[in-house]
Amino acid sequence: MKQLQLNQLNKDLIKTLEGSFNNLPHTDHKDGKYRLRRYSAIELRTTFWNATRETEITRLPDEDFTQSEEYNEHQGGMVRKFENIEDSTLQSDAFKEICSTYKRVNRLSDGQKVCAHQMRVITLGDATPVAPEGVHQDGYDCIAMIGINRHNIKGGNLIAYTDKDAPPILAHTLEVGQMLFLNDREMWHYATDLERIDESQQGYGDWFILCASR
Repeated sequence: MKQLQLNQLNKDLIKTLEGSFNNLPHTDHKDGKYRLRRYSAIELRTTFWNATRETEITRLPDEDFTQSEEYNEHQGGMVRKFENIEDSTLQSDAFKEICSTYKRVNRLSDGQKVCAHQMRVITLGDATPVAPEGVHQDGYDCIAMIGINRHNIKGGNLIAYTDKDAPPILAHTLEVGQMLFLNDREMWHYATDLERIDESQQGYGDWFILCASR
């Protein structure tokens, strides 16, 4: 895969996923009151029906989510449990388009396991950290971040680096339907804090994150 690549998906199709973020649960994790999340391990396959390419998504057995302290100084070494991404979301045309693009760009084989995170970060009173672990890698070969919705926020810009201590090579705000691919073995990344635009109402940002190791 390439080191870094930005794709634009169909905005109208991706917008159909917005409602699925409205019932993401809180958790008891350190960031569980403002980084709301569902998580599922899935398997991707490409099938053909009447000469039409289809993406087949299969939910794998439930598993806890863990990262080593090497990759996550904030919550590394902790077992984190999340509710599954809902079936209606996993089997939607929009999510299939996301997964199809992810599989194609990364040249993943059929049967590839993918860790899928559905996340909403809501604003607190002050600046709210999107990436409390700081500049980091996630311990996979290839990751992708997909912008779904931004409401009453500024910030949340994705920053990419060739090395943890190097100057950034990219600072980008993921808009609706934009999909940023990152070679997680070669690159580092971070996201800037969120702030409300209108202090009288809640702000939030919605994203999908896909991760896989060949």
